[in-house]
Amino acid sequence: MGRVASSAEGSGLEQYADGFVAELGRLGYSPRTCEAQVALLRHLARWLAEQGVPLSGLNSEVAGEYIAVRRGRSQLRSGRALRPLLGYLRGLGVVPSATVLVPQAPVDVLLTRFGEWLSGERGLAPATVSSYLHQSRPFAVACAGQLPSLTAAQVADLAAGGAVGLRPRSAQVRANAVRALLRFLWLEGMTAVPLADAVGSFAAPAGADPPKGLSPGQADDLLAFVRASPGGMRNEPMIALMLRLALRAGEAASLLLDDIAWRQGILRVRGKRNRVDEIPLPADVGAPLARYLSDGRPTGTAHRQVFLALDAPHGPLTGPAVTSVAARALIAAGISGEGAAHRLRHTAACGVLAAGGGLVEAGQLLRHAGPQVTAVYARSDITALRSIARPWPEEAPA
Repeated sequence: MGRVASSAEGSGLEQYADGFVAELGRLGYSPRTCEAQVALLRHLARWLAEQGVPLSGLNSEVAGEYIAVRRGRSQLRSGRALRPLLGYLRGLGVVPSATVLVPQAPVDVLLTRFGEWLSGERGLAPATVSSYLHQSRPFAVACAGQLPSLTAAQVADLAAGGAVGLRPRSAQVRANAVRALLRFLWLEGMTAVPLADAVGSFAAPAGADPPKGLSPGQADDLLAFVRASPGGMRNEPMIALMLRLALRAGEAASLLLDDIAWRQGILRVRGKRNRVDEIPLPADVGAPLARYLSDGRPTGTAHRQVFLALDAPHGPLTGPAVTSVAARALIAAGISGEGAAHRLRHTAACGVLAAGGGLVEAGQLLRHAGPQVTAVYARSDITALRSIARPWPEEAPA
């Protein structure tokens, strides 16, 4: 690491203080936070000068050394605290870009390619890709170096060994990930024969019924509670989309401004496996959504996602963040029971059945790939299922 600046010359960092404050203000940071960030900038400038490091030498390694120095302070002492400043300086091109770790080990290279295939070819969500990579890594490590000669018997042994100690459902999830990896290896010509079917099956219990949907009264109470709570202008339409239109948490998070056709009253939903559906936007969902976009959504941001973080820098929400909002709302509203975003989605399906609709209509609302999946979701509404079940055939009279 070249350290050529002297304490007298300084690092040249303080000249960017005014521009940094303006950028923080544009991103929505409070004046108090701006003051704290400027104090951090000045402390970093002094430290760089003492270390003889020019501003152009503020790379990821040097930033890590500086954060280690701040560990004993009461605030702004983590790498996260330095992100706004580093992001601003990197955007100006006055400090090196963040170090990108390139996988070197053969297994890491293989799994990186596998992840790209899952995302690009299979259209899986980032969270699902991450899960598949985690679950398939032990298998990839175990068979590293022997892929061209891998046999079905070896695959079966490795898969069975990897399931030892796992719960049935976890073993089933791992088996699915390993099958996907083996399909990828065959398509890429890394195995001599297709081996996905050699993994075998791992029986898992059907599990408990899906969480019961909210009653109409609970649903109305939840929306009223959220509307009156801090952040309600954003959270009410987010909850309504899941509660009324059965959006998944990830679908609500990925909703873009361009996905709303106000004149036509249509919402474009981006679902699993890159599936895109257009669904009606009813007034009881569109009204709070319009209020949020006109009066509650942070301004001055280039993000196209509809739902943004309440706190600066107002970045897009993730699927887990939307789930967390739903979970906190249910708890605060005094509604007990398992599930959060999924429970709201299930409420929409139960509402269809309770209104006299069938599994086909419920499946259309849920945007399921097949009726067998909808049957599982509707399992908790026994009364509705009885109404659509075929009677047992009686023996014909002799």
